[in-house]
Amino acid sequence: MQVRLQKILSGAGIASRRAAERLIADGRVSVNGVVIRELGTRADPDRDRILVDGRAVRQTTRFQYFLLNKPRGYMSTRSDPEGRPTVLDLLKGVRDYVYPVGRLDYASEGLLILTNDGELAARLTHPRYEVEREYHARVRGTPDARAVARLARGVMIEGERTAPADVRLLARGRGQHEDQAVLAITVHEGRQHEVRQMCEAVGHPVVRLRRVRIGPLSDPDLATGAVRELTVSEVKTLERAAGIETRQPPGGGQGGSHQSTVGSHAGRHRNRRVAEAQDGWRRPEPAR
Repeated sequence: MQVRLQKILSGAGIASRRAAERLIADGRVSVNGVVIRELGTRADPDRDRILVDGRAVRQTTRFQYFLLNKPRGYMSTRSDPEGRPTVLDLLKGVRDYVYPVGRLDYASEGLLILTNDGELAARLTHPRYEVEREYHARVRGTPDARAVARLARGVMIEGERTAPADVRLLARGRGQHEDQAVLAITVHEGRQHEVRQMCEAVGHPVVRLRRVRIGPLSDPDLATGAVRELTVSEVKTLERAAGIETRQPPGGGQGGSHQSTVGSHAGRHRNRRVAEAQDGWRRPEPAR
């Protein structure tokens, strides 16, 4: 069956669909000996010989799903031309080809999914499916009700208004952060640097940004820098959130054995106070 080339590469765990499009545009993909540069080109994964950088593409036999609590100072990519550390450096012992679903910028932290399931990755990041992402943003100053309402309605960024968001004031500053506040912001567009630019637009620039939820998925006990496999139940809830009907994954099984390939589950969490002390982030004090 003829399928779009970027979908074949994504399904094989080579790259996300967006990254697969770049591979094609860069002339790194060939079909039956012919270099393909045109997006939308179709091929038959069962009959055609498809190569990426001279290596044959084989359909994956097992989907893998990982949840990482990304620290600041890591790129949400598989590699970085400037040599900065990437989230792949935190996945010790993971041999399968997985890639980040969406991005958290270098200075941001929080939950990030890595997988080789191209369909799920594409749906989680496409605005059409409106999968929510919740962030806790520590900002300068304390936004008043008017600023919070503006953020919720949408603000102009580079000539376009952001989609309506759910915005709540979680905490007012105390102690050394007396001049700051914490906002809970839930968006579903996924525009680059969206939350930072939204807060900047209302006069309260972000000091620190953490993603705490992806769709229905959260894990407040996952320590900074820790990674674990998703459970079968968690994968199914993500699929439902992304509008994926029941399907049979490659190899007849779902998402791996769920025996961690990155260390025992008993050791994946640390005492939360220790983790907070190490990274300088505290649970917000309630707003008054």
